[in-house]
Amino acid sequence: MFGSLQDKLDRAFKVLKGHGQISEINVAETTKEIRRALLDADVSFKVAKEFTNRVKEKAIGQNVLTTLQPGQVLTKIVHDELVELMGGEESDLSISGNPAVILIAGLQGSGKTTFTGKLANYLKTKKGKKPLLVGGDVYRPAAMDQLEVLGGQVDADVYLERENKNPVEIAENAIKYARQNGFNVVIVDTAGRLAVDQEMMDEIGRVKDAVKPQEILFVVDSMTGQDAVNTAKAFNDKLDFNGVVLTKLDGDTRGGAALSIREVVTKPIKFVGTGEKMDALDVFYPSRMADRILGMGDVVSLVERAEAQFDEEQAKKLQKKIAKNQFDFNDFYEQIQQIKKMGNLKDLVGMIPGIGKMMKDVDIDDNAFKGIEAIIHSMTPYERKNPKSISGSRRRRIARGSGNEVTEVNKLIKQFEETSKVMKMMSNKSNMAKMMKNFPGLGGKM
Repeated sequence: MFGSLQDKLDRAFKVLKGHGQISEINVAETTKEIRRALLDADVSFKVAKEFTNRVKEKAIGQNVLTTLQPGQVLTKIVHDELVELMGGEESDLSISGNPAVILIAGLQGSGKTTFTGKLANYLKTKKGKKPLLVGGDVYRPAAMDQLEVLGGQVDADVYLERENKNPVEIAENAIKYARQNGFNVVIVDTAGRLAVDQEMMDEIGRVKDAVKPQEILFVVDSMTGQDAVNTAKAFNDKLDFNGVVLTKLDGDTRGGAALSIREVVTKPIKFVGTGEKMDALDVFYPSRMADRILGMGDVVSLVERAEAQFDEEQAKKLQKKIAKNQFDFNDFYEQIQQIKKMGNLKDLVGMIPGIGKMMKDVDIDDNAFKGIEAIIHSMTPYERKNPKSISGSRRRRIARGSGNEVTEVNKLIKQFEETSKVMKMMSNKSNMAKMMKNFPGLGGKM
């Protein structure tokens, strides 16, 4: 995500390297490169031009602080402007109705139905709501089946009228059903439609008028770039929606939609989809996205994902085991499962400041843990509990059982032993104090 844009912006900032002061000449050259980078990312020319004009205006004449280089000053200016371009602050859902009604709209194939399932999961787990999913797509044959499957995955009820071909009636009946059965949020999934299809646009307009939703969310495939922005404008003219959802941000997207859509339709981006799993949905934070675009990482989101997956009581038990040198392969395997639940591995690495740039050309396979898991599964319960018992003959048996060479088993055991030593050392407060003393800069980073 945004990899190409990040590289081009890096090259643009290097133009200022070595200059003692930001001048009109070197700023003009740099902003020209920034504009070119934005255009290559499929940002509209008007938005790119206005953005770079604002950057140039703020940058010219600024004195460079003694501890900073000109490139760093301009990076800060660009960062702040990117945040403003994408909306400034995050925008929350309005779900105060009884029930609150959320209408989902968008093009065919944009990921509306999948997002509907993800949103139900988000409202259940993060907001404590009881959502009802409504199958309002009466045209796509598998739409209702898909919604039913997704509802099952997130343990949410689904309201369907398979024989009814009137989406307005279905939505109205669903709201009555929700009131009678204690559902406090109704999420209406609608059929995908083209902005040029006037009949279909009129239909969703009638659904809106009938159910009077608190929220209308426009779902757009971020892979479509500038076309997504143009479509969003057409839908907004008809529906006056409340916010945008960008799907497939985990793909090879150039980022044009994320950077342009707020400026064009003046509506906030509320959510971004970052994968196929039902928990792969993030609230959109403009400042965090700007950090990632500029290669600064996103530690806050990384910590939030970790907190969502790691149990505090379990962590305390693990800490005690580490302190007593009882950390075993069962614990090691459990930690791998927790990391996998946090999302796409390359996405996670990109959230770590500085690491994302270093790893941009490295292909991180989401199946990277499979070999390790196979080795651990090939161990007996006794071996997993007692790593030191794994002798040469046991290692050969484990290698055969996991389809690996003995060298791979040896490598994993060695890595496990080194990890255990480091974890034990870090669990000891006196050792941590020594590390801080020897490496003064480490304290602030940690």
